[in-house]
Amino acid sequence: MIDLNQYKAITFDCYGTLIDWETGILTALKPILISHHVNLQDDDILENFANFESQLEQGEYISYREVLQRVVQSFGEKFDFAPTELEIKSLANSIQYWQPFADTVAALQLLKQKFRLVIISNIDDDLFAFSAKKLEVEFDKIITAQQVKSYKPSLNNFQQAIEKIELPTEQILHVAASVYHDIIPAKSLGLSTVWVNRRMGQTGPGATLPSIGEPDLEVPDLKTLATYIQ
Repeated sequence: MIDLNQYKAITFDCYGTLIDWETGILTALKPILISHHVNLQDDDILENFANFESQLEQGEYISYREVLQRVVQSFGEKFDFAPTELEIKSLANSIQYWQPFADTVAALQLLKQKFRLVIISNIDDDLFAFSAKKLEVEFDKIITAQQVKSYKPSLNNFQQAIEKIELPTEQILHVAASVYHDIIPAKSLGLSTVWVNRRMGQTGPGATLPSIGEPDLEVPDLKTLATYIQ
């Protein structure tokens, strides 16, 4: 258990935590795979996505739009088909339609009354702009992979965020759905963490690599986290 009253800022991962990226990913990728006669279960699509994405985010920085285009090409290489140019671009282009989880907006608005809210996301600025409109809250800081030229779980993303927030780490709480991308690196820098286990009750790791971490608190959704405010 943690006391939310000790924090002044809450940093959030966006995709998978605030925005339902797994539904977005599947909605974009399944028609491509079906059109090329590739029949995969949803869990298999998400796990392949996680593997491709994590590989592409290592090494020299490329934009997230480029990462997603190469993810589509990686599916083609693995399952022996040649995606069209439109299909290659479709996954990144679909982000503008990805929706927040049902509990996200109300929870953010409640938390905003007491805390500074910050985004730390593996995304491009222009792609996040689509999501920002749907989140319906003004964030105090937005730190993207494009700005810092690296992808979580790189510590660089968190270190630069901490510098911009200008608070001691003990006053910052990081909230995320990915143990791999967020909980482990954030904890290593001394941040308190909340794991939003959006896949509670589901099988498989979903769209992130399977990892074991020790968050300070685990909740099934943001609505539950918001109830900890006194």
